[in-house]
Amino acid sequence: MTIAPAPTKLRHPEKARRPDNPPKRKPEWIRVKAPSSPEYHDTRKLMRELGLATVCEEAACPNIGECWKKKHATFMILGSICTRACAFCNVETGRPDLLDPHEPEKIAYAVGKLDLDHVVITSVDRDDLEDGGADQFVRVIEAIRAAAPGTTTEILTPDFQHKRGAVEAIAAARPDVFNHNLETVPRLYPTIRPGARYFHSLRLLAKVKEIDPACFTKSGLMVGLGETKEEIYQVMDDLRSADVDFLTIGQYLQPTIKHAAVDRFVTPDEFRSYERMAYGKGFLMVSATPLTRSSYHAGDDFRQLRDAREKALARTQA
Repeated sequence: MTIAPAPTKLRHPEKARRPDNPPKRKPEWIRVKAPSSPEYHDTRKLMRELGLATVCEEAACPNIGECWKKKHATFMILGSICTRACAFCNVETGRPDLLDPHEPEKIAYAVGKLDLDHVVITSVDRDDLEDGGADQFVRVIEAIRAAAPGTTTEILTPDFQHKRGAVEAIAAARPDVFNHNLETVPRLYPTIRPGARYFHSLRLLAKVKEIDPACFTKSGLMVGLGETKEEIYQVMDDLRSADVDFLTIGQYLQPTIKHAAVDRFVTPDEFRSYERMAYGKGFLMVSATPLTRSSYHAGDDFRQLRDAREKALARTQA
């Protein structure tokens, strides 16, 4: 008797019927080496031993080899399965995991083990939870503060649509940096980020500043999806109207043939022009390169961000 093999679980079942988008060949300026350092393998082993997820792996970040060599991992809480189905994202979609009540303590332990002076915490979307997972963010921040009081915390949150009080609860926990990515220009939301709303995300960022003016706010954009320069400039203005301090801009890279296609590869010169424009519009900190991601060099960037604010305050008081 022949036994049929078990069906392969699809990582993105909602994309299975979409037409294929053969990926474009990457230009030389965004090719990276496969991770192979001992530090990379040590970091990976620690994540497995603790049962922790990282956005570095789940989102197929091209910088994982460089970051993990420095033992800089970005933790992803609330499980590894997302309730949204964004056209750009490689994180698995489907029925979410049960929450791990020990996740905050595990992350705090890992922060100490990796000797991190700055840590980034992100999550999947959890539309199934009454608070969207806000309480878990708060518990993680508190656990890190208790175990490693010298470590600064940066969070990268979902949009918490229809989750009353979620943003307020996290802001009250006073993370050092509150990041929420707009991801793309409003015209592309229906196809690239269909479950989100552009102006809701802008309002979230503005609300954080209203609750805690001392908190640094941050947002990120992908380019190469078909947006125009003028649309990016308008998003910069919108973010500054929400008093956002830090902007990241990076090249969109297509995870699989079922994801949104890369429209074009933006050149390093264009990224430099975005950086100049963003600084001209008043951002305290800008990171705009082909390989920029939200948590790429986050610790170094945070120190520069803090210095930039101090210099700006000194100028106003002079």
